Amino acid sequence: MNFSMDKLSPTITNMIRMDHTHVMLTFHQYEIDASPKKKQALVTTACLALEIHAQLEEEIFYPAMRALNRDDEVMEKSVPEHDEMRRLITGLRAMQPTDAAYDQTFMGLMRDVLHHVADEETVLLPEAERRLAGQLDELGARMTKRQLQLAAPHTGEIAFNTMRSFPTGSMVVAAGALLAGTYLVKRSSFRRQHA
Repeated sequence: MNFSMDKLSPTITNMIRMDHTHVMLTFHQYEIDASPKKKQALVTTACLALEIHAQLEEEIFYPAMRALNRDDEVMEKSVPEHDEMRRLITGLRAMQPTDAAYDQTFMGLMRDVLHHVADEETVLLPEAERRLAGQLDELGARMTKRQLQLAAPHTGEIAFNTMRSFPTGSMVVAAGALLAGTYLVKRSSFRRQHA
């Protein structure tokens, strides 16, 4: 069987949009009055996703755009915006969710990311879809492969923080569904063996 990442991967522009959506959904779950554990889980999730996303853009997307001899304001400020994002992430990792500046620092990160995403989605991505049309699939496959490499060492952390960020009620429902499914599978298997 000949496996091709090109056929399974989204285009590079759609992949970037999906990353943006994932981070925005994480931002929307953050509440000032949430428990410290939930805040930390959401912040850790967003920070890791942003770090991986920035690295992917810097390794794959931005060089492809620069190869078009593209020289404009949005491209020029993209890497410095990533650097500022990394500075805020470093600050958040040095704090506890109960620290006075934690919420304010995370809100600053949100604000910066929202501005960055707006520039990319209204300027860079549409231009990439016009000017890199023949390369979008191949670049998407490269980005997918690299994203898997970057995320692999963090799978346990990602799963743990995803569970911590779920509301308790959702966790109870999920656990109940898992138990019910296990029961039904065992019962069905028992009936087949004794039929």
